[in-house]
Formats: sequence, C-alpha cells, structure tokens
Amino acid sequence: MTPLYLGWEYATPHQDPGPPPPRPVVPEPYRMSAGWLAAQRREESLLGRVPKIVVASTTSLALALVVCVVGGLVAAIVAAPAIAACLAAAVPSGRAIWRGERELRTRIDAEGLRVGRLRGDQESRLIAWQAEHARRAGRWRAQRFAFERQKRWYAVRVPDGIDRVDIAGGTLAGWSAVLMMTAAHRLAAGGEVTVIDLSGGAVAADLVELAAAARVAPAVWVLPRDLPRLDLAASLAPGELADVLALSVSVAQERSSARDLAIDTAILDRLIGVLDGAGTKRAKGTEAAEGAAERAESAEGGVIQIGRVAAALRALAQVGDTRGDVAAGLLSEREAGAIGALFGQGATDRVVLERAIGMEAQLRKLAGVGSEPVRLPRGRLRVVAVDKRASALSATLLGSFVITALTHLIGQAPASGGQGKGGGASWQHTVVLLGAERLRDDVLDRLTDACESARCGLVLAYRSIPPQVRQRIGRGNAALAFMRLGNAEEAKAASEQIGSEHRFVLSQLTETIGTSVTDTVGGSYTSTVGDSASTAVSTSDNESSSSGSGRTSESASLTAGIAASTAWGVSTSRATGDSESLARSMQRSREVVVEPAELQRLPLTAMIVSYASATGRQVLLADANPAIGSLPLATLTPKSEDIGHV
Repeated sequence: MTPLYLGWEYATPHQDPGPPPPRPVVPEPYRMSAGWLAAQRREESLLGRVPKIVVASTTSLALALVVCVVGGLVAAIVAAPAIAACLAAAVPSGRAIWRGERELRTRIDAEGLRVGRLRGDQESRLIAWQAEHARRAGRWRAQRFAFERQKRWYAVRVPDGIDRVDIAGGTLAGWSAVLMMTAAHRLAAGGEVTVIDLSGGAVAADLVELAAAARVAPAVWVLPRDLPRLDLAASLAPGELADVLALSVSVAQERSSARDLAIDTAILDRLIGVLDGAGTKRAKGTEAAEGAAERAESAEGGVIQIGRVAAALRALAQVGDTRGDVAAGLLSEREAGAIGALFGQGATDRVVLERAIGMEAQLRKLAGVGSEPVRLPRGRLRVVAVDKRASALSATLLGSFVITALTHLIGQAPASGGQGKGGGASWQHTVVLLGAERLRDDVLDRLTDACESARCGLVLAYRSIPPQVRQRIGRGNAALAFMRLGNAEEAKAASEQIGSEHRFVLSQLTETIGTSVTDTVGGSYTSTVGDSASTAVSTSDNESSSSGSGRTSESASLTAGIAASTAWGVSTSRATGDSESLARSMQRSREVVVEPAELQRLPLTAMIVSYASATGRQVLLADANPAIGSLPLATLTPKSEDIGHV
C-alpha cells in the first residue's frame, strides 16, 4: 500500500568533499654530494702532504745521484749507499700515501652504498605515496559523484502505525499545498479522498481542478446550497439519525451536558419512530401540496428526511400551525396526532418543549438535506465545503452534521484492507477535515475513534489551537505537524511541545516560494452536483470506458499536472528555471530554531513534523510544496532509506 506523503525534507547527506587531494611531490633523488667528495679529497691531500714531500724529495735525490754516477761525477761506490738511504726513506712515506688513498676509496664506496640505500627507501616511499594518493583520489571521486548526484529533497511520508495526522496552524495557502501533496499522491495511487472544508477559503479548489483535468471526476457539494443533494443521512438507521441530529444541534450550546444530549436523542428517537419513512400520502388541496407529496412518495422506502423531523419537532413544541406542514406533505394527520400523544403533561412536558424548540431552531437550517437526491457514481475524490458566506453558527452546524453523519457511515464500513504495520491506518481512504477547530471536541473524538476502528486515514487541520485542541493534537497514534502560527501564545505552546533543542536547515526554495505565492487560494468552489444526475452519470460512463490503461493515465496526469497547471508548479518552475537558478534555490537559506518567534515567521509551506518511532520521537522540517516532486533533485524515497542504500 502506497503511504501518505506530507511533504519534502531538504537535506544534503553527502557534503562537498572540496578540492581533489594533491599529488605527492616527487623529491630530488639522493646523490653523492660533490661537496662531501671534494672535502674528503682535500682532507686526504692535507694528510698526505708530508709523506708526498718526503717521497718526492728522496726520489729526486736518488735520481740526481744516479745521474751523477752515470755522468761520472760521483763514484758508484760512494753514491750507492746514499741512493739506498733515499729509497729506504721513501718507502714508509709511499706506504702512508697508498694507505690514505685506499681509505679514501673505502669511504667513497661506503658513501655510495649509503646513498643507494637512501634512494631505494625514497623510491619505496614514493610508490607508497602514489598508491595512497590513488586511493584518496578514488575516494574523493566517489564522494564528489555522490555529492553532485545526490537528491536534495526526500519525501516525508506517514510512517507505519500512524492513524491520524494533526496539522496545527498554517495559512489557507499552506493548507492548499498540504492538501495537494497528500491527496494528489493518494489519488494517483488509486486511493480515495474525502475532504470536508469548513475553512471558508476554498482550500481544495486547485485540487478539484487538477483532478477534473486528470479525469478523476470529483464530486463537490457546496453547503448550504447543495443540502438538497447531500444524502448523507439516507443510509442511517432511525436510532443513528437521532444521534446524528442530537449531536449536530448541540453545537448551538457552548457546552451541553451528557444529560441534555441524552434527552435530545430520546426525543428525536421517539419522533422518528412515529414517522413512517415511506413517504407521506398525497395531501389534498393546493398544487404545491401535491408536489411535496409526490416528492415524498418518490423517496426510497425507509428514508426519514430531516425536513420531516423538523416538522415533527414543531408539532411537538406547538410552534406555528401544524396544518401547514400537513398540507406541505411533511406530516400526515396520523403522525401529527401521534406526536401530540408522545409525552404526558406536567413538569416533564416543559423540559421536552424547551428542548424541542431549541432543536427545531437548528434543524430548520438542515431541513432541505437529501430532499433532492442526485444519483452519483462512486468517485475517488469527494469534497463537502461550507460556503464562505455562511454565518459562523451555520457553518459550525453544517460541519457538525456532515462530520457526525460521516462518522456513522465510516463506522458502518468494513475495516480497510492492507492496513499499515503495527495496526495503523491503511490510508486507502483518507478523510481530510479542514477547519477542525470549529467543531466540538466530542464530535472530533467520535470521528477519530471511527476512523481508527475502520483503518481509515484521517487528517485534521486546525487554524488555531485553543486549550481543548492542545489536549488532543498528537494524542494516540498520530503524527503532528506545526505550520505558521500567528498567535504568540499558541506559538509558545507549540515550541514547548516540539522541544526547543531542535534546529533545522531551511532551503532557499522554501523561502522563495513562501514569498512568491500569496496567502490566497481559489476564491470559491464550483458545485458538481447541482446540475443533474445525467451529467454525473455521463462522467461515470466516460470514466469507466477509460478503465485499465485509464488509471495509469490518471496517475500520470495528476503527478504531472501539479507542476504544469498549479500555482505551486508555476512558482517553483520560475524559481528553478535554469541550472543556475536551480543551484541557487537549492542552497541553504538559514537555520531555524524552535522558538515562538521562528514559528510565527515560518514560510507558508514549511511544517515541523513530529511523530513517535521505534527509535524515539522523530522531529523534522518539511516543505509541503507539491511541485518539488517535479524537480530532478527530488525523490519519493525517504532520506533514511536513501542514505542506507548509498
């Protein structure tokens, strides 16, 4: 099962190795010193000077005597002893000269051997240096290759065992990026996404346009205009419908007790029990009454319309004229009479009347739910949004009704197959609730419990984090993501929850996109269920005719369309248009420390993600910009797996 992706983590696991290692300097080879040799010869010449003088003088004298003998100047018998004496005096000196020359040659030969050994050692060290340089150069080339070819953006995905993602803070543009990132990849993998947008900012508008271009056929309900075509309550049992309505109308009270909720549920349960649910017989009289009766008769058997429940509350509380509701086909004479006899008179009657009046005032706004149901094919993207023009109370009421009814529907569905390891959600069907801070905590608790039981992935996004929200974010098997927080008190609470010891490196691209994309998203939604059922059916036929290979084209269109046809793709392409811009955008911008001031000036798409793992709590900085995936330096492989592979 393909995991849910939250964003991209900027990292450079392989650092720049710097310049290549220098080549070893080849030293001058060892040679016998000419100076040393000359010095040895000078020394030997000085030491042999006296013997050489003796030899020269005695030899010269002997030669002179020989010449005199030959010339007859001196008698041979007289010269012979002198010649012998000269030769005898020259022999020791000659021997000393010979010994000195021999010692000089010995020293020279010894020096030659020493120089030869030094040269051999030098050559051996040079070979070792060259081998070491070759190893270092090879390692440098590998590091340089890894540095140049490494990815800079790694996908941040929801780990196994996580049931829910809580997003605290953020802007509408930041939420749009997160939704595009999570939902587009989820749809491209063949999953389903249900978006409940209570923000009033049309956060999912870009996603809807992208999905429509990729032939995913999104279904969009804009409330309250599309309430008649929203049939969430059609498959609810009478008891479930009573529970949904009681919890929905309780939002008008700041804090209703369990007793009040139980009373409301009991009253609604009994009223719904009186209504036959099979459609009211046509009332005689006006043409409008006949049309209302026809619509009631055309409803499927067993379906209790909320408009009829509101009429029953008016009959119980004796508000207005019951005959008008009977004439409109909302009640029959039998049902009106039975409602009047449901509760006795006395003190209890006052409690019932007060609760009935309060509930009717709220259910009047939901009276049109499911009155004009439209048969739609089961699409993989469904968006239910509250119009930004709706009042705060109406938006809360509509959101509570949709979420409470959806909770019951999720509880009826079997658990998703292919669940994550460790019992986490499979994320095959992902529910995204935007503006969850508008709902009461008990409504959210029911939704989270139902999604956990059904193995359905849940993403809750809170614009603000009041005390009741702080108690719930990150609770259980949930990943927590903090985006830009405008309130200083909330930023302080978030920094304490994350931990001030964490420091992160922010990419220049995150800063650039944060300033180039304004904090606005699509102005409004365009309903896709308001025209006719035939439009939806024809879309279904086109979708079914493109099954098989069409699913592959949907995936390709969704992923490619992010970069080609969204504001995120245009801004990212502009920031990384050429190699120089790409390199500049990949540079480190600044360091982010976890402190309130930093959390208040985070870029629009930056988020600090925290979740529990087997090795402890993991905290990282991610960028939710969905267009980063189109960059050549991005990969869907998480950083830990990519580094381990390398």
